[in-house]
Amino acid sequence: MTKIVFLRSDGIFYGFEEQGHTGFGTEGDDVLCAALSAMTMLIINTVEVAYASSIDYDIDEETTNIRVRSKAALPEFEEDELKRYAVSGIFLAYYKQIEDLIEEYYDFLDVSIEDRPYDE
Repeated sequence: MTKIVFLRSDGIFYGFEEQGHTGFGTEGDDVLCAALSAMTMLIINTVEVAYASSIDYDIDEETTNIRVRSKAALPEFEEDELKRYAVSGIFLAYYKQIEDLIEEYYDFLDVSIEDRPYDE
């Protein structure tokens, strides 16, 4: 099972942490894990390249721990309101996409939201 914790501060999504293989298929041939990986890389590339914002991420393929966060989503770190809206919006969109996936893959995904300030 993959556990995904979305990170939120004052109602604003700014990142997520994922851990574990979904177990939907065999390792290396798991379409659900592949989908999560592809969406994670889309978020990283979109924030970094399209929105020209810094993004902190750590992907450990051995332990399957992934942590993705961006200060650009939060008003205490980013002055540009449109950029904040765009960056937080992509994290929110990922959360909504995962909610949709849970309807079919509820045995393989565990999703929660954690309200906590961005820690350095």
